[in-house]
Amino acid sequence: MSSDLTIEGPPGPAAPSRCSDWPSRDMPRERLLEAGPGALSDTELIVLVLGSGLPGQNVFELARALLARFGSLRAMLDGTPADFDGLRGIGPAKTAQLLAIVEMARRGLAEKMRERPLIDSPGAVEDYLRLLIGARPYEVFVCLFMDARHRLIRSEESSRGSLTRIAVYPREIVRRALTLNAASLIVAHNHPSGAVKPSASDRRLTRVLRETLALVDVQLIDHLVIGVHETFSFARAGWA
Repeated sequence: MSSDLTIEGPPGPAAPSRCSDWPSRDMPRERLLEAGPGALSDTELIVLVLGSGLPGQNVFELARALLARFGSLRAMLDGTPADFDGLRGIGPAKTAQLLAIVEMARRGLAEKMRERPLIDSPGAVEDYLRLLIGARPYEVFVCLFMDARHRLIRSEESSRGSLTRIAVYPREIVRRALTLNAASLIVAHNHPSGAVKPSASDRRLTRVLRETLALVDVQLIDHLVIGVHETFSFARAGWA
């Protein structure tokens, strides 16, 4: 990736580089505590995580440079350590901070899903899957294995493919379900294009997977197609 992505500030005295150096009325921390995190922009949230910028490039400019590099907050949070390489002001420590945030969110959602049957909290399931695979630049197939009370046992990545194609092996999914003593599961894969309309192969896979799992008395609860902003549910569509 390019290593020269910066945003020039206006001429004049050097802008403060640390978040704490800004006037209190401009501080994202104070605004968050007063109005809640939803009141902050993507840039301001990143500012709170980074904490400080560089001489000649304040933390707000650095946050905007990050968003410009990745194109969106979701894409940034789905980045790998290598994706942050070469960006001025983002070293190993700040990279680790940013990557830790999304992992905390994923684990928090996974814990939430273990607290109640997944079929009772479809919104949490979809939020978790969008965060997990919604912004991946390649197709990923994941399985949420559940017990007899539809509580999450384990979330696992079953297959990884290319931008437009992925190979999924129903027998391997059945074998894994038996190993985990799962009674049911939800499967999902992403469409990197963002469109969530299922393809003919998606429909065929869903049918084969349902039938194969039924042979060992494991129920397929749903197959979700995940986009960055949308989700398609085969179950809600009547297993179309």
